[in-house]
Amino acid sequence: MNSAVAAVRDQPLRVIPWATWLHRVFVVLMYAFMLCPIVLVVWLSFFKDAILYFPPSGYTLSWYVKAWENPAFANGFLFSLQVSLVAAFIGVAMGVLAAVGIARYRFGGSKGINTLLLSPLLIPGIVAGVGIYLFYLRAEEVFDQDIVGTFGGLVIAHVCLTIPWTVRLVTAGMAGLDGSIEEAARNLGASAPVAFMRVTLPMLRPSIVAAALFSFVVSFENLELSLSLVGPGRTTLPIAIMQYLEFNLDPTIASVASVQILLLGIIMLVTDRYVKLSQVV
Repeated sequence: MNSAVAAVRDQPLRVIPWATWLHRVFVVLMYAFMLCPIVLVVWLSFFKDAILYFPPSGYTLSWYVKAWENPAFANGFLFSLQVSLVAAFIGVAMGVLAAVGIARYRFGGSKGINTLLLSPLLIPGIVAGVGIYLFYLRAEEVFDQDIVGTFGGLVIAHVCLTIPWTVRLVTAGMAGLDGSIEEAARNLGASAPVAFMRVTLPMLRPSIVAAALFSFVVSFENLELSLSLVGPGRTTLPIAIMQYLEFNLDPTIASVASVQILLLGIIMLVTDRYVKLSQVV
């Protein structure tokens, strides 16, 4: 009896063919479900008709030309690009230092600080925007200095969005590092700062690059937080799109969205070329 049980146990498990095909079909359907909105938006951007209906009477590139000639979109794109680049750079620099401190040095309240740094991920964007706006109004009264509607005020608010992504990704990267490598560098005569800069930091490169990518995307696409903090002549691209939709409903918005999709797709492909995002995401 025992020999028969052992023989059955030693036999390799057989994969049922129909289960394999069912799994593949399910994966394909999930990818189609996630990519369908993107494909639809890109498709709509080529419709010839100003009023959207199916099937279209023809296809054209005129909506891309119209979007390019619209100064609100062009200025909004450049302003969003500036804000997101500066916010991502500052947020990643501060987030890396915070993540290293939390992961390496255990002290009273470290878990509370970690929760505080990650809390912007849990707060609705519109609530955070109103809260920062009210805080800025109070700060303006105290310091007698304009903050709302300035470039610096908007960047500081966006930094609050980028820090949580950096802390989360770099902390996960720190958990997977082998501390003996940096310890070996210290034993060979490297000081703590040199060992960190030349050993630990290069090993964290995938996490840092992924954090910079996500920080840029989150800042560039943000609408709720920026809505109450922008000033005259300082409109981000998402706000410019929202303002255009108040009075127009044509494929121009689809063309602008398609350009954003292309830009972010190129950024992700270039980033994945040098750092495999699957290692940290």
